[in-house]
Amino acid sequence: MNDTAVRLTGLTRRFGPVRAVDGIDLTIASGSTVALLGPNGAGKTTTISLLLGLAPPDAGTVTLLGRPPGEAVRAGQVGAMVQDAGFVPGATVRDLVALARGLYPRPLDTARVLALAGLTDLADRRLDRLSGGETQRARFAFALAGGPDLLVLDEPSAALDVAARQAFWAAIRRYAADGHTVLFSTHHLHEADEYADRVVLLAGGRVVADGSPAQVRAVAGGRTVAFDLADGSVAGLDLLPGVRSVQVRGGRVALTTDDADATVLALAADRGFRGLEVTGVGLEAAFLTLTGTEGNH
Repeated sequence: MNDTAVRLTGLTRRFGPVRAVDGIDLTIASGSTVALLGPNGAGKTTTISLLLGLAPPDAGTVTLLGRPPGEAVRAGQVGAMVQDAGFVPGATVRDLVALARGLYPRPLDTARVLALAGLTDLADRRLDRLSGGETQRARFAFALAGGPDLLVLDEPSAALDVAARQAFWAAIRRYAADGHTVLFSTHHLHEADEYADRVVLLAGGRVVADGSPAQVRAVAGGRTVAFDLADGSVAGLDLLPGVRSVQVRGGRVALTTDDADATVLALAADRGFRGLEVTGVGLEAAFLTLTGTEGNH
């Protein structure tokens, strides 16, 4: 197997005056699991389309496992799960897996594909009668069927409930443990934190952070001060010393701050609170800081 699964060099794609992908250089080693993150409009889906050869770049090159994307896909080295892929009307899950297996020279066994995708009990159900989460698992089965060395997943856990999401990521872990490379994009930052060896963070079509989840958190710096407000008011919290961002979920507030001591002292002098907790900055706070989307949420 080639030591490098993905190599992007100077990758650029424009839509009119907008550079959706702006000169990305990225190398992914074989056998790694990498999360591609970024806010809406950061260039994630465009980057994946260019990587798979679904759209041509305006500049730059893409190499997958030492080959151009089209060659790697035809050789069965690459499997992809893209958003909103359609299916043949009236076909069953088993039909879909059989079709996918027929496209590749060394496909996985049908039973293994169905088991990995959590579809064994649904093998004979028509695709147009699947729920949203089941349809997403069928897309995953299609991507797996060829036994690809590189698995590319665009928002793979969308529409999955909690139990299905846990089962899905358990399957990804098993597949990656066999030495396969997995590249996935997600809006669920906890998934990147838990399952990725490496996080690549995009903003404005460029790479703004690249490293392990812990390294990306460290680049953002700061700490998180979390608490329950006694009076329910968040007015003025962004003006406390050191505070960079304010997030509110229910009655729980999380402040990202460059000076946790000063923030806590000012908070204690200014208002009442309960359940104070000071921790290192989380991946979500790092995401907001590094992509320039921090503020009140």
